[in-house]
Amino acid sequence: MKNILVTGANGQLGSEMRMLSARYEGYNYFFTDVAELDICDEQAVMAFVKENDIHVIVNCAAYTAVDRAEDNIELCTKLNQTAVGYLAKAAEANEAEFIQISTDYVFDGTNHFPYKEDDLPCPNTIYGMTKLAGETNALEYCKKAMIIRTAWLYSTFGNNFVKTMIRLGQERETLGVVFDQIGTPTYARDLACAIFTAIHQGVIPGIYHFSNEGVCSWYDFTKAIHRMAGITTCKVAPLHTDEYPAKAPRPNYSVLDKTKIKMVYGIEIPHWEESLEMCIKELKA
Repeated sequence: MKNILVTGANGQLGSEMRMLSARYEGYNYFFTDVAELDICDEQAVMAFVKENDIHVIVNCAAYTAVDRAEDNIELCTKLNQTAVGYLAKAAEANEAEFIQISTDYVFDGTNHFPYKEDDLPCPNTIYGMTKLAGETNALEYCKKAMIIRTAWLYSTFGNNFVKTMIRLGQERETLGVVFDQIGTPTYARDLACAIFTAIHQGVIPGIYHFSNEGVCSWYDFTKAIHRMAGITTCKVAPLHTDEYPAKAPRPNYSVLDKTKIKMVYGIEIPHWEESLEMCIKELKA
């Protein structure tokens, strides 16, 4: 029986992994967050992986506050870069497979066509730089390391864009949302399913991209959220990026090409609107 460690288990993706684990029997799971295992403590990580004979590590832990990262460089680096190195070294020492979750922010978003895995990364935020450095550590320290870059993650768990737009739509009569940043929403449950597929079939090392299918702006995304949530009293207006100043620059275009993960693992990925509908139905329930 394979022993699987999922770090960051209280976050959006970790919570989805925990919930879906009931469907994937035949594995022994260890779901940890900082209270159970501090991934910034190298000795603790090495000891935990060895003592529990871990066969697969899935790292869902990260510092994801993009704007705050510009000021909290030390903590962001520790979580997104250094800790990933500790997990990768522990995986290698135990001959385990390692799945590291990364981000579209490793690119600067100046493309006008979907980013492929071998496109040259060029982050322009502290968050993106530390996540890219984490990728490098994972691949350098663990032979069986798999990187999955994702984007625009949301879930029924935790705080995210979908929940915020529903709340604001219920509270306000008008709402401004940027229309000139293009990407693809990702339902964390779909990503969790893809991770379980990789665990089940076996990790094939390298970099992969995963988001839902299709393309939209944050404005389009918000309009769809309100439509599906039955919000009719809030008028959503399109904004330019420069009308909504943020400390860290956002990618103008961060659509990810998913061809590789679909071919290698034989998975079908739902369109973002289908998955959004499922998530909102669950939130309503």
